[in-house]
Amino acid sequence: MAAMPRLVVFDVNETLLDTRALEPEFVRLFGSADALAEWFRTVLLYSQATTLAGAYDDFSAIAGAALEMLAAARGTPLPADARTRVLEGLVTLPPHADAQAALRRLKHAGLRLVALSNSSPGGLERQLAHAGLAAFFERIISVEAVRRFKPAPEVYQLAAARLGAVPDALWMVAAHAWDVMGAMRAGCHGAFIARPGKVLYPLAPRPEIVAPDLEAAAGEILAREAPEAVP
Repeated sequence: MAAMPRLVVFDVNETLLDTRALEPEFVRLFGSADALAEWFRTVLLYSQATTLAGAYDDFSAIAGAALEMLAAARGTPLPADARTRVLEGLVTLPPHADAQAALRRLKHAGLRLVALSNSSPGGLERQLAHAGLAAFFERIISVEAVRRFKPAPEVYQLAAARLGAVPDALWMVAAHAWDVMGAMRAGCHGAFIARPGKVLYPLAPRPEIVAPDLEAAAGEILAREAPEAVP
């Protein structure tokens, strides 16, 4: 029987780190916490559109541009330091409450953990160090190496190549249905974290694991990969 994959790749923003920490800044700027979700959706949309158009811009540059777009759409002047405050907030996000326990459990069981993000290499390292999560990962991989954003297949192929593995040896764990879908289309296994407001895309294949949080997902991965580690 072929060995099952023992490599677990994690998305970072919204999956491991809690972007809701930026809500007070968006309330100050736009008078509404809903502006945060609209901004981040725009960031993701234009990162993917940039890839489809055959171009590449740093994720923080796209985040700043999306902030300007949001302000223009809402007719709200941006203070001179607004962009700096939002981008600094993006690299100093706190971890979700379930992140450390889930990562610790998987690492203790002997699985290899990797972070894979649209963030720049420097931004990604700052994010994980600030959140106290960096030590859990044997590799921290940015899409900048292939200059294409997720869910482009080259990103998941990059992760597999960096690990000396094939995509079928990887679990992709993310709170974004499009990320899990892209990974599965590239040949990876999928684990979707159904955080509040996050739902699966009905036209995509269903991931092997659909869990309400990271701790539940960790338990399901261990049941498949290291059943001896499951109480």
